[in-house]
Amino acid sequence: MEVGIWRKSSLSGNGPDCVEVMLADTASTTTEPTTDADHLFLVRDSKDPDGPVLSFTPTEWDAFITGIKGGAFTDPA
Repeated sequence: MEVGIWRKSSLSGNGPDCVEVMLADTASTTTEPTTDADHLFLVRDSKDPDGPVLSFTPTEWDAFITGIKGGAFTDPA
C-alpha cells in the first residue's frame, strides 16, 4: 500500500478536535494504472496519530461526504 500525506481541513485551524484524512493507493503493482477500486480514504483522530484508522472505499467516502453536506450527521438536540 502506498501511503500519502495526512491532511486536515484548513477550516479546522489548530483546534484539538480534528480528524485527518489521507488517500491511500492499495494497488499491488505500480506498472498498471490505478483505478478508484485501488484507493481507500483513511481517517484518524489528529490527537491520536498512532490510534485506530477508519477506511472508506471511494463509494463509501462519497456517501459520507454527501451525508455531511445534506445534514445527516447534525445533532438533533
